[in-house]
Amino acid sequence: MAGLKLFRMDMINLGMAEVVPRLAEIEADIQRLVEDSMEMLLGVRFLASEYSTGPVHGGRIDSLGLDENGSPVIVEYKRGTDAGVINQGLFYLAWLMDHRAEFEDLVRDRLGATAASRVLWSSPRLICIAGDFTRYDVHAVGEHRRSIDLVRYRLFGTDLFGLETVASTSGGTQVRQARRRPRTPTAGGGRDAVMADLAGAVDEALLGLGDGVSRVERKQYRAYQRLRNFACVCPPQRTKLLVYLKVSPKDVDLVPGFTRDVSGLGHHGTGDLEVQLRTLMDVEKAQDLFRASYAAA
Repeated sequence: MAGLKLFRMDMINLGMAEVVPRLAEIEADIQRLVEDSMEMLLGVRFLASEYSTGPVHGGRIDSLGLDENGSPVIVEYKRGTDAGVINQGLFYLAWLMDHRAEFEDLVRDRLGATAASRVLWSSPRLICIAGDFTRYDVHAVGEHRRSIDLVRYRLFGTDLFGLETVASTSGGTQVRQARRRPRTPTAGGGRDAVMADLAGAVDEALLGLGDGVSRVERKQYRAYQRLRNFACVCPPQRTKLLVYLKVSPKDVDLVPGFTRDVSGLGHHGTGDLEVQLRTLMDVEKAQDLFRASYAAA
């Protein structure tokens, strides 16, 4: 965001006017904007604001939520640059891991018993939203064994709000762009080996889309996310692999046997566009759809 310049087109005078970025007046303004649209902005369902951690711990968590994969999420906000935001968030994350039953009760009250029973405690997340971060913050994120996202915000004019992921880790390992390498067929041949090779090619393609891509493992699917999910891959079937993408089916020329509109249809994972992959050539055909979904996340 620091290098981004935004211009408003003047269609009458055929000119351009720069929309100057600015920080919020107070931290609470950012918190309100995010909490009011948390699912759209972060892919996180809002649970609570200024959540008290009790008299002994003596803190208040800015925002609590549950992401698309059922992972608990803590969101902390800072108006500008604050070197303590990561440590503060980790302090609250440690409290949360020691109070799982309390969090599940909150989920049950807000989202129902089904959501509470599916909380994914293996990958709790911390999202820090601030005016900026130091290089020490970015380095520190990679040293922690937690899922942490550093997100820079900017306000433009009176009605534009921007978010930019500065750094992202999953379980302490920063996921960078995958290196292309020749694929070696799985030994032994057979249908299972073919499907294993296909799943490996999809994994490489999705991780290779850009920096900050992380994987979340659930029993029913594997999610690939930036701040939000952009792809969900189900376990291989006998003859095909199903991938669900955050691409509007209305914007795609659907091809029977390859792409399908699953809006309103029950399926594992998130996304309204189903892509059916049977061969490595199908993975190549799906690359543009993968990139479109990644760009929208």
